[in-house]
Amino acid sequence: MVDAIDAQGWLHGAQRKASPNCDARPCGMAAEVIIIHAISLPEGHYGGTDVEQLFMNTLDVGTQRYPDLRGLRVSAHVFIRRNGEVVQFVSFEDRAWHAGVSRCEGRERVNDFSVGIELEGTDHESFEDAQYQSLQAVSKALMRRYPAIGAHRLYGHSEIAPGRKTDPGPYFDWARYRNALCSAGVGLSGKEG
Repeated sequence: MVDAIDAQGWLHGAQRKASPNCDARPCGMAAEVIIIHAISLPEGHYGGTDVEQLFMNTLDVGTQRYPDLRGLRVSAHVFIRRNGEVVQFVSFEDRAWHAGVSRCEGRERVNDFSVGIELEGTDHESFEDAQYQSLQAVSKALMRRYPAIGAHRLYGHSEIAPGRKTDPGPYFDWARYRNALCSAGVGLSGKEG
């Protein structure tokens, strides 16, 4: 289980695969919000390596399975598999390329100040208990390390890119996620709780 983030921005207890699809955050900028995504390749198929290959630029896009992914350079900080396994692709100190054209809290360039967490899944079905447990553990570690992130600064990809993205979808249980963080006492400001 993940429990802490080291000085270089890597999670203890997570598998590490360094994606090339990242760069430095702007000077003086740190993580302030968490963006939740959902992904599976092919959609609805779980347990394979295609998502990891996409984030590492090793996915065979020459096949007819993924013609729309040709030339795409994308990553997330973290990918959480259906069984709860956590794979980290980008240090939280760096900018992962996950948000695309988006707007959050009145600001553009969301990658500059966000952490992207991908859940293995689709918009069309529920997520697994193990995923919620890992997501909560990662979020708690992030909130301890980056105090600007609070339970009120958690967003879905659909919220920051409306009309363009729909994930994590209607089956993601926001109340369960937020309540678990609040009950643990992390991410609370004086106005919350």
